[in-house]
Amino acid sequence: MTPVRVRSVEHAVFGRPVREVRARFDLSQERLGLSGGLHRNYVGAIERGEINPTFAALLKLADGLTVPLSELFGLYERRRAELR
Repeated sequence: MTPVRVRSVEHAVFGRPVREVRARFDLSQERLGLSGGLHRNYVGAIERGEINPTFAALLKLADGLTVPLSELFGLYERRRAELR
């Protein structure tokens, strides 16, 4: 198994709320990818903090989750504050 390569703490911290919101709506990575126009592997890489998604990808992600992008950023801010 290939080890996970996290881009940064911030990327990993952002991935957690994405996973939490996806779980709240009982969506698989595949279903989220289909509804947002992203590949399921890309969704997984965002959740694991492995990639630096573009703004367009973040908009698609929020659309697929049916939440405002500001909600994802708000959750990120709270998780980031917990680390301090």
